[in-house]
Amino acid sequence: MKHLFILFMAAFFAVSPVAQGNDSVRIKSSLTLGGYGEANYTRNFFSGNPFRYMYPEKYRKDPSHGRFDLPHIVFLAGYEFGKGWRMNSEIEFEHGGTESAMEIEAEEGGEYEQEIERGGEVAIEQFWVEKSFFPALNIRAGHIIVPVGLTNGNHLPTQFFTVYRPEGESAILPCTWHETGIAVWGKASDFRYEIQLLPALDSDLFGSAGWIAGASASPYEFKIANRYATAIRIDNYTVAGLRIGASAYYGQSFGNSLMPAYGDKYKSVKGEVTIGSADFEYIAHNVIARGYFDYGHLGDAEAISKYNRTLANQSPSPRTNIASDAIATGIEAGYDVLSLRQDKSHLPARLFLFGRYEYYDSMFRTPANINDEAWCGRQRVVAGLNWFPVRDVVVKAEYSAGLLKKPLNNERSISVGVAYAGFFK
Repeated sequence: MKHLFILFMAAFFAVSPVAQGNDSVRIKSSLTLGGYGEANYTRNFFSGNPFRYMYPEKYRKDPSHGRFDLPHIVFLAGYEFGKGWRMNSEIEFEHGGTESAMEIEAEEGGEYEQEIERGGEVAIEQFWVEKSFFPALNIRAGHIIVPVGLTNGNHLPTQFFTVYRPEGESAILPCTWHETGIAVWGKASDFRYEIQLLPALDSDLFGSAGWIAGASASPYEFKIANRYATAIRIDNYTVAGLRIGASAYYGQSFGNSLMPAYGDKYKSVKGEVTIGSADFEYIAHNVIARGYFDYGHLGDAEAISKYNRTLANQSPSPRTNIASDAIATGIEAGYDVLSLRQDKSHLPARLFLFGRYEYYDSMFRTPANINDEAWCGRQRVVAGLNWFPVRDVVVKAEYSAGLLKKPLNNERSISVGVAYAGFFK
């Protein structure tokens, strides 16, 4: 795998006009600015206590609680350099970003104090340089989206009906999943393909609640690449209005950590992560429908669970048991009721009434010596509306019910939000 990575890099720069010294002529260039953002409010009609799954009866009658949130605010800048070269960058502020500062507190005798005024995260979601040779062959290198599953390739708030990103995929997969690597992609006839070479996931960061979901981001100033992984996606557009896609991922995760375990005890542990996914999207006749099915398998789940539980308390690892198999599936459909009007003066406004169903379980199958945490699996039913006053702005409202296994308590909520996604220039 290491030699394949080197070969990709060599091929990328070998075809570069810069590398060949003949980039003196540039065709017309262009700058693109854009982005997307969400502002949401939710009222949860269930306990917010972190022990509610351990003692469900104790917290059954807890009061409801609400929260405002800015899940994602993303700014995009892209540039066409000419001769088939382009770049794209996106910076993402999650949950309002971060506000921290060193201050001198007068009321505390002038002491220096580190203040955290607002939680959240700031991250580079994308940064890549691409060379296009012809429609069927493009090479992209940098920080790229891993197109496994439905949501990772369709994560803009105008690309799903729910107020927040679909729960199912984000419960078992990184979402949005972005890694630094190389991609080869292209379009031919009614097909689009993409093949990626990436750093593998770090099994230290796997856990029961999210399976591998927390392992794409690195807690360090760099991404560890002791192991490599591949991702592939194919989409078909033969039927008008319909896209059908399939994607897969494979990589070895054990030992891809800052302090990997050595010795005969772990010699055979590889932590192979294998994911398969199928999805579709249909947009026609005033109907939008989407669906997906994801299944993942982790080899050596029992050995990795035991190893992670021995890590130091200061480790970024959740230090919890990990399932050998995880599953997520869901479908949503909406109809534009404004299309029923014979008077089309309302255009471009649209009003979709939608429904959604999901089932997911981050501990779908576990090794014999690992307990299956019942709260990790649930069904979720959602009903709501999306109003698009203009094409790139949407106002959302929904009622959702998370249906858990007995004796756990079901989790109901009402959410509203406003979002945009578009290009400014």
